Amino acid sequence: MIASAAGKDGAADRQRIDKWLWHARVVRTRSDAARLMTSGHVRVNGQRVTAPAHPLRAGDVVTLALDRSVRLMEVAGFSEKRGDAAQGRRLYRDMTERDAVHRDGPARYK
Repeated sequence: MIASAAGKDGAADRQRIDKWLWHARVVRTRSDAARLMTSGHVRVNGQRVTAPAHPLRAGDVVTLALDRSVRLMEVAGFSEKRGDAAQGRRLYRDMTERDAVHRDGPARYK
C-alpha cells in the first residue's frame, strides 16, 4: 500500500531514506542502504546524503552511484511494509537514461 500525500496529522509524508530504498527493493537490506550512504554513493536532489535517517519526500530525486551504473529515481510514494517487486516499483519513477547506460558497456558501433 502506498501512503497518501498527507500523513495522519496532515503533514506531508516522508520516510527515512534507508527504509525507502529497502521498500523500493533497490537494496536487499537496510544495512546495505546505510552502507551506500556512508560510502558517499547516494545523493538527494543533488546533495550528498550520509545519514540513513535522512527524510525523503515525494518528488525528491535520488541518485545512486552503483558499481557499473548510475540510477536516478524520483520518489513517487511511500509504503508501510516491504512488498513484492511490483509494489516496490510503484514507489519511484525511474529517470535513468537507458540508451546512455548499458549493463554490458557502451553500445558497439558497426
